[in-house]
Amino acid sequence: MAIDTKRYKNKLQQSMPNINIVPLLDVIFTIMIFLLVMLSQQPTNTVDHYSPDQISAKPVSSSGTSEYYLIPLSGLHKVTVNDVDKSEYIRDSSIAVHTRVMDEGQILIDSSSGTITIESPKDIEDKAVRAPSMS
Repeated sequence: MAIDTKRYKNKLQQSMPNINIVPLLDVIFTIMIFLLVMLSQQPTNTVDHYSPDQISAKPVSSSGTSEYYLIPLSGLHKVTVNDVDKSEYIRDSSIAVHTRVMDEGQILIDSSSGTITIESPKDIEDKAVRAPSMS
């Protein structure tokens, strides 16, 4: 029995491929919407329309103003304030830090070594950190 390749070739040439473009249109419109949304975003360089509470990184206490804020760090074993060791104030892997230190100083937290390094203003150096209280 012979295979009729000529008839098969003619059949392939005459048949039209069925291309469904609906999924292609869905993808194109999704990309267009994404690009329009992303391109319409404008970065803000000014902070004039924000309140000082929104700009500050200082936590807000719901029970009133607090002079010290708790900084917990898992495995905390060393705290230095202006290169002076204050590790005796660590309680339950946390330390209480004065609010002025948070506003005017610098706090470097290294979780891999369990250390907190604090640079505080000179006038509050002696009360920059304290042991956390349970109240």
